[in-house]
Amino acid sequence: MYKNPIPFLIFFVLSCTNQDDNMNPFLSEYATPFQIPPFEKIEFKHYEPAFSIGMKEQQDEINDITSNTSEPTFANTIEALERSGNTLDRVSNVFFNLVGSNTNDDMDALAVKISPQLSSHNDKILLNKSLFSRIERLVNKKSSLDLSTEQSRLLDETYKRFQRSGANLDEVSMERLTAINSSLSSLSVQFDQNVLKETNGYSMVIDNAEDLDGLPDEEIRQAALLAESEGEKGKWVFKPTRVSMYPFLTYATQRDLREELYNSYIQRGDNDNEFDNKAIIAKMIGLRKEKAALMGFDSHSEYVLDNTMAKTPENVNELLKTIWEPGIEKAKGEVKALQDLISSEGGNFKLAAWDWWHYSEKLRQEKFDFKEEEVKPYFSEDKVLQGAFEVANKLFDITFEESADLPKYRDNIKTFIVKDKSEKTIGIFYTDYTLRPNKGGGAWMSTFRDQSKFDGEIIPLVVNVCNFPPVNADGVSLLSFEQVETLFHEFGHGLHGLLSEAQYPSLSGTSVTRDYVEFPSQMMENWAREPEVIKTFAQHYQTGETIPDELLEKISAAGTFNEGFATTEYVAAAHLDMAYHTNLDEIKDIDKFEDNALSDLGLIPEIETRYRSTYFGHIFAGGYSSGYYSYLWTEVLEADAFEAFKEKGLFDKETADKLKKYVYSSGNTDDLMTQYVRFRGKEPVIEPLLKKRGLN
Repeated sequence: MYKNPIPFLIFFVLSCTNQDDNMNPFLSEYATPFQIPPFEKIEFKHYEPAFSIGMKEQQDEINDITSNTSEPTFANTIEALERSGNTLDRVSNVFFNLVGSNTNDDMDALAVKISPQLSSHNDKILLNKSLFSRIERLVNKKSSLDLSTEQSRLLDETYKRFQRSGANLDEVSMERLTAINSSLSSLSVQFDQNVLKETNGYSMVIDNAEDLDGLPDEEIRQAALLAESEGEKGKWVFKPTRVSMYPFLTYATQRDLREELYNSYIQRGDNDNEFDNKAIIAKMIGLRKEKAALMGFDSHSEYVLDNTMAKTPENVNELLKTIWEPGIEKAKGEVKALQDLISSEGGNFKLAAWDWWHYSEKLRQEKFDFKEEEVKPYFSEDKVLQGAFEVANKLFDITFEESADLPKYRDNIKTFIVKDKSEKTIGIFYTDYTLRPNKGGGAWMSTFRDQSKFDGEIIPLVVNVCNFPPVNADGVSLLSFEQVETLFHEFGHGLHGLLSEAQYPSLSGTSVTRDYVEFPSQMMENWAREPEVIKTFAQHYQTGETIPDELLEKISAAGTFNEGFATTEYVAAAHLDMAYHTNLDEIKDIDKFEDNALSDLGLIPEIETRYRSTYFGHIFAGGYSSGYYSYLWTEVLEADAFEAFKEKGLFDKETADKLKKYVYSSGNTDDLMTQYVRFRGKEPVIEPLLKKRGLN
């Protein structure tokens, strides 16, 4: 997932303190290698005054633009706007990145405090009638401006951003829109924090070793370490996180404990306590509807999708239907197979959602003769990362050199200098992979600075954040194959930022629509599945032995195993997102609405939606509202795109060069479908996706 370090529709911020400004690292250019944030000098007390000063600086810069009596030009209006807000960019990029990956109570409280103020400041810019008038005048005489393709794109995108933000509204509507945006930003932060607190607040403590039956030794060891960290030495603790929960659901033989842990996960934010998210969701849905109406749209989905490749809710729902129908039929066949397995073992119960991982793993072992735990020793985190680097080198002629001397915000993250084939540094890459309590769940890419060539060569500072297992007794973090794919996925986002060659920061890297931004990341997953590539990094962490061909063949044979489940749980979540944001009635009971939406879809009880509403951070805290379908939309692109490499070779130079030029380096500098067609030679078709998922 791509995660903007600045919350959706928020750019800036705050109130002053009496601190000596000269001591604040954010208030001047960084005197560090590559102008990386000087993390060791940044203290909590620096954020608020830097936000305040940065806000004032940018407002002064906007006033300079609007008070200019000269005729609007691209330089004195669009480029001047592009150049504004440097201090705010510096503090926002650091603060919101760390709130996501390295937070504490003070940071959380400040995020709640500043988010509505950031939103208000952003609205003052985007709703500035004088500024919009200058932009509009440029649009009206665009044909006479002699603009480059990228400059034309920037003008169009800037105009669209102001228009979609309400610059055409009357004063009363603008005032209401500002209040809505402020409330939404605050509610979004609260939602996210509630999920983290619910996740950290529950522990399943086991004090009887017999209850660990079936679990691999390493999972037992990690649970013991987790217990000790929570003051439960001599016991074992499991948490409602994927790293802790999935192994337990997969291997533990105690069905009642699997049910308990699973329910603690799916009930997050829905426990009628101080961290309950239902009221927040109802408020957000209502405010989004009202905002859409102010902007002239019937629903939030229509408003959001008007600025995407999909364009309309009807197009999204048609795609979801196309995938849902074969997916649910395959899932029903999987249910029968799992129920038959339960019965064959003498089980006298009906398959439930918390049973799925346990019995599907048993069925996988039975059908393909290998265990997930059999694969993990070959996938050490470091070697998988080096494998990803090697793929990037073969495709794009870039290298990654680890440097321990660069500033970083934690000791246990890694920093890499990225160079092109001429040894020129093109970016800095951070990896922050290990699970910890003060990090948000899931995996994402973000930036501490975006690439541009506007005021000199500005290289990007890119970070990948994941929640991979802690190191084992030998000091090695071992990944499941799914986590290998996650690493490659986020690395794909990273490459999208690192390889950017845009002139303007607003168009660089991942500054594309939500239903395109996942294309470069999902594209990279394809190489993680190719045996030729896997062999380059899959060496046993103890013996150094390359993964056997026999095991690779089993992994490949099991490639579409459980695909009915994977498709169904994903499409159910995407459908739930669309249901919330196309519904025109007031929603009073969130649980009831969710149940009805999934029942109308035809979701079967043996499968739970990938994200229930109360912890669905993508749509209530991550900017993907009416956009969770994007992963499927972009999977159509990447499945079609990877066919070119299947036809010509995994590392065919001509194809790789076009992929780099028209996908990874081009950002939002031209129409996105035009860029895709320049790479592929045609528009994408859905058949490769159906084949890839085994649904054809």
